[in-house]
Amino acid sequence: MLRLINFAHSEIFMLGTVAALLGGHAIVGEKPTGIALVFTVVAVIVICMVACGVAAVLLERIAYRPLRRRGASRLAALISAIGASFFLQEAVARWRGRDNEGFAIIVGRTRLFSIFDADVRGDKVLVVVGAVVMMIALDRLVKQTKLGRGIRAVAQDSETATLMGVNTDRVITLTFLLGGVMAGAAAALYSLRFDVTRYDVGFLLGIKAFTAAVLGGIGNLRGALLGGFALGLIENWGAAAIGSAWKDVIAFTVLVGVLMVRPTGLLGESLSKARA
Repeated sequence: MLRLINFAHSEIFMLGTVAALLGGHAIVGEKPTGIALVFTVVAVIVICMVACGVAAVLLERIAYRPLRRRGASRLAALISAIGASFFLQEAVARWRGRDNEGFAIIVGRTRLFSIFDADVRGDKVLVVVGAVVMMIALDRLVKQTKLGRGIRAVAQDSETATLMGVNTDRVITLTFLLGGVMAGAAAALYSLRFDVTRYDVGFLLGIKAFTAAVLGGIGNLRGALLGGFALGLIENWGAAAIGSAWKDVIAFTVLVGVLMVRPTGLLGESLSKARA
């Protein structure tokens, strides 16, 4: 909607992992099992979603809304996003330190079954199922709800949407809230999967998320999902072929290649077609 790459979104994710760390340690006494484990996982996910949603709304109010109301350029907004990203990183580094921090929650690391000699574990199943549910819910919300229509209207033409009675500021705030909630859910799943966080945990993941969005087509939710799967497959195939040390290099190579060959992404449209 703002024609802005929100580089601070990766730090919203990072704050979610910190919320998972603090919430998990507050809830977990001994290692939970059974119903207690399910309750703990759900509680951690809710805590992360609330924390990231609030943080995303505050980010929009403090870093972006004043610039938008003054008619600042996109470059100014981009610099503000980068500044907010570094501010949040360093603030958490001062608060929690720069070392890795481990979690108290351990979710199903035992093998459930195998597919073609690949072990399928409970934590991986949880991440995949959670990601699919999140994407379906987000897609349905944008396609079928009143808020979704407002989001699409403001994204297409904010001035016309305002003339038609759409409260642009409200829609933008709710969109940031929605993005924060999604980042919180992702942070909870990441925390349950990897059991570690630190002040810059979102940096590389944010770049890869941007790569996936570019690969699928900026502004296309289904394209972002396709781009994420494609990037993951490319990374792992490349790591198997030339070594895991090149995994991140492969992601950046894909980003540069897509921008050079097809900057609109796999499912994206050119600006002229979108306006037509």
